[in-house]
Parts: sequence; C-alpha cells; structure tokens
Amino acid sequence: MYEIWLAMNIVWEIALTAWPWLLALGVLIVVLWAIALQRGRAPWGAAFASTLAVGVVAAAAMILTLPMWSQSRLAELAYWPDWATLLGIAAAAGGVAMLLAWPLLASLQRQRWPSPRS
Repeated sequence: MYEIWLAMNIVWEIALTAWPWLLALGVLIVVLWAIALQRGRAPWGAAFASTLAVGVVAAAAMILTLPMWSQSRLAELAYWPDWATLLGIAAAAGGVAMLLAWPLLASLQRQRWPSPRS
C-alpha cells in the first residue's frame, strides 16, 4: 500500500510543478469540446474507432518514452508498482489524447456525414 501512496505523491508533485501547462491543456480540451458541441450534430460514434486508435498509439508511445524521460529504462522496472505507475501514466496520456482527438475527428467526419436535407 505504501508503494501506491508513494506513486500517487510523485505524480502529484510532478503535477504541481507543471500546473500552468495542465491548466492550459484543460482549457484547450474544454474549448475543443465546446466548439464541437455548438456546431451541432456530429457522428460521434463513427469517430470513436479512430479516436480509440489515437489513444492506444499515444499510450504505447508513452510506455516507450516515459522511462527515457526519467533517465531510466524499461529493463529497470523490476517491481510491480513501477509497472503499475508506468501503465497508469500511459493510460492517462492516452485518455488525454482521446479527449483532444475526439471532437476534432468528429468534426472531420461531419464533413463526410450526409446532411438531413439531402
């Protein structure tokens, strides 16, 4: 249990040092979603498959690059909390990528979506 608490504290301390960037990211997500929702009907379901692919690619990229950013290697992750932390951060990055990509991909799909009047 201590390892999980320690990992949560590490993530919290990193977030405290990067809070302006996290705030800007949150504002960007809200703006993208507000624009997409105000523009009307969009094929949200049709865009979800490609959005999921974006999230998986972002999570996989994070799994491969995060250890290098922390001056470590995947081979040095020998303890289960290390792997849990890496996979949790990668899943969060994939989720953020999906939050950014879904309104954009739905807007792109909207251009190909038939209008109700035609």
